[in-house]
Amino acid sequence: MHNAALCMIGYDPLLEGYPVRRREFITLVGGTAATLPLAARAQQRTLPLIGLLSAGTRESAAQVAAPAFHKGLSEAGFAEGRNVAIEYRYAEGHYDRLPDMAMELARRHVVAIVASPTSAALAAKAATKELPIIFAVADDPVKLGLVASLARPGGNVTGVSLLLSDLVAKQLGLLHELIPSATQFGLLINPTNENAEDVTRQVNDAAAVMGAKVTIAQARDSREIEGAFKTLVGAKIAALVVGTDPFFYTRRVQLAILAAHHSLPTIFNVREYAEAGGLLSYGTNLAEAFRLIGVYTGRILNGEKPADLPVIQSTKFDFLINLATARVLGLEVPPTLLARADEVIE
Repeated sequence: MHNAALCMIGYDPLLEGYPVRRREFITLVGGTAATLPLAARAQQRTLPLIGLLSAGTRESAAQVAAPAFHKGLSEAGFAEGRNVAIEYRYAEGHYDRLPDMAMELARRHVVAIVASPTSAALAAKAATKELPIIFAVADDPVKLGLVASLARPGGNVTGVSLLLSDLVAKQLGLLHELIPSATQFGLLINPTNENAEDVTRQVNDAAAVMGAKVTIAQARDSREIEGAFKTLVGAKIAALVVGTDPFFYTRRVQLAILAAHHSLPTIFNVREYAEAGGLLSYGTNLAEAFRLIGVYTGRILNGEKPADLPVIQSTKFDFLINLATARVLGLEVPPTLLARADEVIE
């Protein structure tokens, strides 16, 4: 019989010895093809799912925090897409979105929530008392009520304390060493950040010790940042401290440009600001902190409990001086400051 005729009754010469009725053959092949995606999806669903909650943007996280987190996760034996899945939520500086995002992640039945900064950690804790939460916060987690103590967190929460908010007095001191004659300083804060009041108090206390005064300016968005600089320049400040804030971190190029434009010596809290053109930065090494967050997340995925993992306090701090910016500002950086810098950007 001709091959075409044979095929009409369900016989295929390529399947010699395996006569199958055409309808059964089509059903078999179609059924197998249909089940393959379902099987792949089922396999994907078996991966443990982590929720990542951030007050910042995906773009800013991709530069330092995300690669460092994945590095730490890999040290604990996990890789996204291979043996763990991650659900991302970025508030993009809108802190009021975080509570709903945290509740949404909790409803997704994630096995843990990684939250940064303070506002995200507090939102995650309010959303669940059962799911493990691993935080990176700029402030004291005990004072915030996130944990019972650093050594014994208790409950479902642990993580890394970046200590960034506690460094503003040190940052003001470095500015004063740069400009010893200064008696008027400025402080830029985001009033929606939980640390705004504490940072303001610390800077005012430090300024009082050196006999200086502080002008406070506030900004919630890019437009308000420009307005804040006009206020600070109008107050005739000699130098500026920029407070710790995820939104400010996403606008570090804008901040560096405005500081240079207004000839305003400025100190920031992490190295990425100085790398973006800021004059000085002193603070926690974010890459190391988020690597540790990844390690802790992996340990929890491996069965350890947050209550048994002490809160890690950052111990790696960076002091950067951008000499190119100093030259633009017409500043001579004292040799004593240069000698203490971890890195000098030429």
